[in-house]
Amino acid sequence: MADLPARLALGSSMLYHGLSKLRGDGPAQTARMFEGLGLRPGRALAMATGLAETFAGAAAILGIATAPAALAVIVTQAVAIRKVHAPNGFNVVKGGMEFNLALVAMALALLAEGPRTVSAHHAARRLARRHGLPALLAAGRPGRVERALAVLG
Repeated sequence: MADLPARLALGSSMLYHGLSKLRGDGPAQTARMFEGLGLRPGRALAMATGLAETFAGAAAILGIATAPAALAVIVTQAVAIRKVHAPNGFNVVKGGMEFNLALVAMALALLAEGPRTVSAHHAARRLARRHGLPALLAAGRPGRVERALAVLG
């Protein structure tokens, strides 16, 4: 249960930022910003980032598909740090990377540990056990980080 506050903090932040890129003027504004940073095509990357952040936020809050959600956070925040925040230093008040590093740290913890007992993942595992569905039990077994990192490599 100790993971729940971190999942809620990470999830709500990512959900907020993802949805802001997808609604109203968000796609156009984000596309212009991305193009200005040399990220092209701006509109496609803005939409992909918005979708990745929205997915990551919802998955973290629910506690399901947390490995891909954590990887989405790590990738989007690594790009944000490199392209936007690192030149401003650490201090978030000065546009630095402090907040982004906190998001990455929460995502790394979620990647390493997975969701705990208060999660959709845990509820699905309980249902699988109750109804004898062994395929659903495979998710979350040891090797989680290795499987997630294999996707990157």
